[in-house]
Amino acid sequence: MVERIEQISREAQEAIAAASSTDELEQLRVRYLGRKAELTGILRGIADLPDDQRGPVGKAGNEARAALESLLETRAAELDSTEIDARLAEDRIDVTLPGSPAVPAASRNLLQRTMREIEDVFIGLGYRVMEGPEVELDYYNFTALNHPPGHAARMAQDTFYVDPASLSPELLIEPAPTVPGEQVSGPALPPGPEDVVLRTHTSPMQVRAMETQGPPIFIVVPGRCYRSDPFDATHSPIFHQVEGLAVGEGITLADLKGTLDEFARAIFGPQRSTRFRPGFFPFTEPSVEVDVSCFRCEGSGQLPDGSRCNICKGTGWIEILGSGMVDPNVFGFVAHNGYDPERVQGFAFGMGIERIAMLKHGVPDLRKFFENDVRVLEQFR
Repeated sequence: MVERIEQISREAQEAIAAASSTDELEQLRVRYLGRKAELTGILRGIADLPDDQRGPVGKAGNEARAALESLLETRAAELDSTEIDARLAEDRIDVTLPGSPAVPAASRNLLQRTMREIEDVFIGLGYRVMEGPEVELDYYNFTALNHPPGHAARMAQDTFYVDPASLSPELLIEPAPTVPGEQVSGPALPPGPEDVVLRTHTSPMQVRAMETQGPPIFIVVPGRCYRSDPFDATHSPIFHQVEGLAVGEGITLADLKGTLDEFARAIFGPQRSTRFRPGFFPFTEPSVEVDVSCFRCEGSGQLPDGSRCNICKGTGWIEILGSGMVDPNVFGFVAHNGYDPERVQGFAFGMGIERIAMLKHGVPDLRKFFENDVRVLEQFR
């Protein structure tokens, strides 16, 4: 029996020394020292042995058990240390690498984000997004929008002119569009540099869209526009606009009010409301300027500390866009496509994206959108 104990001890020691993980070591502990282990069974059966064997067998068994327990403890410490080192090497964080997830190297400009947000609002209301050319014919930019030659409103939208000779032939239109009832002879438009312009608004797409689609029509047109304005905190010769047009039977000014109320709540918060003030735009009649209740002072004109609100200048309202019912004269240019002003009517609106972004995000100077200052851009990732 003593020889068997010594044999079990040798086998166990060799197996423990060869163990490569703490899990394997635990299996060996159970195998050689567990409740069902052979050595444990021998020690439990000492009482059944002859008197002359109890002493030697008990001594050999206890010594083997103590030796194996000590060896298991030592080997477990070694394996624990090895495994910890391996995990530390595997899980080591290289602090010189980007974080996880990595910070994007670039992000969409705040103007683009605001434009997409506005588009999403109107898409949810059933509008389609359309785009148009930035180099536009005078006909679409002015004449077909009820700005006939000599109209004073043209001066208010002084723009940049383009020599048509610098344009590709396919960009010119054949035959020339004409004013209803007007007879035009000679070469197709544009006959001279004064008739090709950088668009002053995205409104030309009103007529272009109605030329290609009969009523009803519901569109918004975002894009870049140009005017010979100064470059200061609130003006830029390059700016962005979203134009909206809704035409059909039975559309009223009340529909415009409801549409703009929904837009204001979606962009500036659920408590916002709008206010109409009389205005003038050549291609709408009646025309209205639209204000939104101030989202900083909640329309009170005063901040919690009693000071005047610097956003609405103490009025409780902020001007955001111009709008109105489409002038019947505009429908006259597309009457051949089903836009009979006696049968259909609609509304149009236009807003500057820079203004919406400045108001919503508290940007004090429009020039911040063009300076590419990384400190500004990183605030709006």
